[in-house]
This record gives sequence, structure tokens and C-alpha cells, in this order.
Amino acid sequence: MTPAPLRIAALTVSDTRTLDTDSSGALIAERIQAAGHVLGLRSIVKDELAELTSLLSALIADPSIDVVIATGGTGITRRDVTPEALAPLVTKWIPGFGELFRQLSFAEIGAATIQSRSEAALCGSTLVFVLPGSTGAVRLALDQIILPQLDARTKPCNFAELLPRIRG
Repeated sequence: MTPAPLRIAALTVSDTRTLDTDSSGALIAERIQAAGHVLGLRSIVKDELAELTSLLSALIADPSIDVVIATGGTGITRRDVTPEALAPLVTKWIPGFGELFRQLSFAEIGAATIQSRSEAALCGSTLVFVLPGSTGAVRLALDQIILPQLDARTKPCNFAELLPRIRG
């Protein structure tokens, strides 16, 4: 079975990055396209709660977007508001994502992984993943969790095969 391509939005949350300096967003775009998916949007948004919630809401409401992968704003400083921006839009949390991400991340960066508020959720019929801003964290999440789950060939189950049932 060939995996069905999904339309994925790559969103970088940052006050300082540009498309030229955004290595994490570039990695998301590169990896999803290499996996056979379609880059539906690549955007950078400031760490502003209202602006971020508005953009996430628009992406979730867009029927052509299957998945949103956001990078940045998951730490614990005052400016880190990505989980807070996502929270009011969530239909169902996917707590296993954050748990697994931090477990895998611990092997790479040790106890510093406790500072990450990475998470995933189903928002309506759109999957949303919220990742740290570091390129290493994005690589780990994509390669070891997200891309396998967006591949219909992953067994025993995967998100790609669930999306039609969620939308049905």
C-alpha cells in the first residue's frame, strides 16, 4: 500500500526567525515532502497568544489541511504561549505524544526535556503537533513519531488511516 499524501501546514512560532533563518520550519517542510506529503503552508508567526490562536483556528477550519506541525513556543518562559494558544481549539488531547516525545528526548538531552511542553491534539478533524523550536527536537519528533504515524503502512495502527474515519 502506498501512503496517501496528507496536506500539512508547517508553522514556526518565533519573534526572531525569518524564512531564511528558520531551520526547524525548513526541516519540517523538507521531511514531510520527502515522505510524500504536501506542504500546504509554511508560515512564521510571532509569540503572541491572540495572533497564534487565530492562525491555528484558521488552519484547523481549512478543510484542505489535514495536519498542522508547529515548532517553537513550548518552553516555560513568559513568551512561550503555543500550548495556551492551542488549548481552546482542542477536541481530544493525544497525551501519548508528549509522553513519548519526552521519553525519546531524554535519551538525547537528559533531564532538560522536562522543560518541553510538546503535545498533540485532534482539533475538529485536524491533527496538531506542537514541538520545541530546536532543530534536534523537530528531527526527533518527525523521524521517530510523527512521520511514521502519518504513514498508512505503519502497523499496527497510524493516524493516516484514522483521519478518514474521524472525518466520516
